[in-house]
This record gives sequence, structure tokens and C-alpha cells, in this order.
Amino acid sequence: MTNFLADDGETIHLNISGKGSPLILLHGWTSSNQEWSPFIAELNAKHRVYRWDARGHGCHAVRHPNAVTVERMASDLRNMIDNYGITNATATGHSMGALTLWQYLRDHGTHGLCKLCLIDQSPKLMTSDDWEHGVYGDFGVDRNREMISWLRNDFAEGVLKLVANGLNKRAEENYRQNSPGWERMRSALRTLNPEPLINCWLSLSAADYRDVLAKISLPTLLIYGSESNFYRTSTARYVSDKIPNAVLRIYEDTDHSPHQWQRERFVRELIEFINAPD
Repeated sequence: MTNFLADDGETIHLNISGKGSPLILLHGWTSSNQEWSPFIAELNAKHRVYRWDARGHGCHAVRHPNAVTVERMASDLRNMIDNYGITNATATGHSMGALTLWQYLRDHGTHGLCKLCLIDQSPKLMTSDDWEHGVYGDFGVDRNREMISWLRNDFAEGVLKLVANGLNKRAEENYRQNSPGWERMRSALRTLNPEPLINCWLSLSAADYRDVLAKISLPTLLIYGSESNFYRTSTARYVSDKIPNAVLRIYEDTDHSPHQWQRERFVRELIEFINAPD
């Protein structure tokens, strides 16, 4: 890995690999650049790939935990683009990565970017009487407050409950049975520093990017799981309808990480999207 300095002095770690047109990969909350490892060999053959550990994630030892916000991550992305002279990049964001891109568009416009790929995310996580397309379709102030208390009491278990208590019944059953996959996730989550990640969640859950969608001028590929833990396909269609140049792909029988369940399809469709004329 290499690193660069953000303009607040924080060191941001990333992997840079491959040759070709630039491709930026932004992982989800509590994840790291390793989220993209299954795709790197094929993507490297055609693209210069930039994949970071977002501040507070991966191998970062954060000096300022309170600065782990979506606004700050969008500024970090601008710093990265400027530091490496990136132009005409396709930016791909999964979950938190998609929120980071929406914040980037709000704060920095399309600087350095030419296309977007957004994976399984809502522009507003919190639901309300007039907004049903957030987490679970029913994740208001009280449920978020409960979620935050879980995180502060037992961070790893709180994250697992968020994933298990949603719309994907297979995930709920596997959590109750404490399957080996869930135990591996629990062990990995227990290696993380909770404080910056909880601050990050507070920022993500407060964000609202509904106003950003209609202003997106870049070609956009949307990829959603038909069995997402968090969002119904109606959320995917809402996002698709609001973004002027969006192409929607629903990956059947996949959860909040559709790109991980249908890897060959994801790489193929992403490369086709990048190579397609504007």
C-alpha cells in the first residue's frame, strides 16, 4: 500500500495497481480496500485502479476520530484525485462508498470524474412519514438510537444485528444459527476500533442526498441486490428514476453486496459500462 496526506494532515492509505483508464473503488462501512480484491486481477488488465481504506477503516490509526464523517471522506476523495492527477475516472462506490460519492458531487461537483457506478444504497438511510426508501423501509429515529446503543455496547454484535435484522431472511436465520461465516465476520469486526466507525455511522445516518440525484450529469450504473438486507427493489427504482442517465441492474437472489455474489457478471458489466460511449 501507499498513502497520501489529506489536507487536514491525516494519512490515507490506498492500493494503486494496473494500467489504463482510471477506476476508483470505494468500499462500504466497516470494510476496507480488500472488499475489491476478488476483482483486481481482471480490472488491472484494463484500468489504473485506486482503492483506499477510507479514514477510520482498514489499517488506519486515526488521529482525529471525530473527523470520520462522510463530508470529510468526500474531501479525502478530492485530495486523492488532486494528489494523483486523476482525470476522467469511473468512480464505483458500494454502500458507504455510494454515499461518499453523493457527498462528493454535492461539495466538489464532477471534478476528476466521468462515470459513476453505485451499489445498493439509498440516498437517505433514515425513514420518516414521508420517506419509505431508507433502511428496511422502517428505520426511524428510535431504531437508529437503538442501533447506536448496540454499537456502543458491543460494536461487532451491533453491526451484525444491523445486517441480520433486515429484509434478507436467509441472513437472519444464519445469524440465529451462528453459522461459521457469521462467526468469521464477528471476529473480524472485533479487530476494529469502534469509536471512529460509530462517528462515521452518525454522519451516514444523518445524511440526505435526495436533492443530489436529479443533478447528476454523469452516466451512472446502478447495481442492487433483489434480496438486499436493507433496501427493497422499490428503492433501487426510485434512485434510477431520479438520476437522468442511470442504467439499473438488479442482481437476483443477492443481498447488500450483489457484486460479491455475482462476481463475473459485475466485472463484465462494469467494464462494458466504462467502455461504452457516453
